[in-house]
Amino acid sequence: MHYLITGHTGFKGAWLTLMLHEQGHEVSGIALNPEPGALFEVAKLKSLLVHDVRGDIRDAGAVARAFTKIKPDAVFHLAAQPLVLESYRNPRLTIETNVMGTFNVLEAALRACSVRAQVVITTDKVYRNLHQVAGYVEGDALGGHDPYSSSKAMADLLTQSWVSSFDGPPTAIARAGNVIGGGDVCKDRLLPDLLRAFAEGRLAQIRYPDAVRPWQHVLDCLNGYTMLMDAVIAGKATGSWNFGPGSENFITVGAVADLAAQIWSEGAAWEETAGVHPYEAEILALDASKARMDLGWYDHLTYRNAVEWTIHWERDFREGTDARTLCTAQLGDFVNASPPESHCQPK
Repeated sequence: MHYLITGHTGFKGAWLTLMLHEQGHEVSGIALNPEPGALFEVAKLKSLLVHDVRGDIRDAGAVARAFTKIKPDAVFHLAAQPLVLESYRNPRLTIETNVMGTFNVLEAALRACSVRAQVVITTDKVYRNLHQVAGYVEGDALGGHDPYSSSKAMADLLTQSWVSSFDGPPTAIARAGNVIGGGDVCKDRLLPDLLRAFAEGRLAQIRYPDAVRPWQHVLDCLNGYTMLMDAVIAGKATGSWNFGPGSENFITVGAVADLAAQIWSEGAAWEETAGVHPYEAEILALDASKARMDLGWYDHLTYRNAVEWTIHWERDFREGTDARTLCTAQLGDFVNASPPESHCQPK
């Protein structure tokens, strides 16, 4: 199977590239250049690709040419402007990338004879946030207070409309968020910001320590994406799917920061950032019962495991261990991990 990943130079895209390659698949990608020090770069993942196309998904012509060149069997659409704070700073870029970029990918996949299936990645933030403790289910209303959330809700609705309007390849939508793991260098994300500060001996700055999020390791999230893709290819899945941890992993930002500081040790600490900050939801929660029941998917790692794996990856990398070696080792450990006691693997 030959997979095309849009956004393969990003954090999740890099891990997905390696995961699919380790499973024996061919992988190609279209994306912007990676950020300095990004996982794609330090793990030298370019050598694993059949085609490594650099382009902006806002450019419909570039996307169409990439599909023609690559001739993928299946498409994972991850490319996006993924940050809430950046969406306040640059709303036009966010909306153009997340909405029209998705349109360009859907259009190119429709015209490409080779594509047998596609999974479009949106986010847990697509739901109209009512600050409810119970996790949102796939049929709940979409919304979005900030430019990022609304742009991803628009991309989600666009995909739903596209699938119902045109006879293209079978398509599913995956919704997940608050993903952590080794090799993330993105600013304005909790774990990368914490670990940079800890490594430099600074007090880490936290905007909303009381905000609750469903924390999940990147490999649990990507395992959901690949299981969904397999089901789409087999003709057993379409529509929208949540991938998120159980309620025992709905933890405050401050509690995760405390755990990270404890694991890092060496005097690591954080403080709440003073001042007024752009709006961010107080609580986000997903109900992934559908994926557990219909796909047999479950989280291999608790949020504690996820934080530990992230910090151990970062420490080992800073001490000189090869990035790809660290990733492949964690992939192996993940495959062999038993489900946490709080999870019952569906029969």
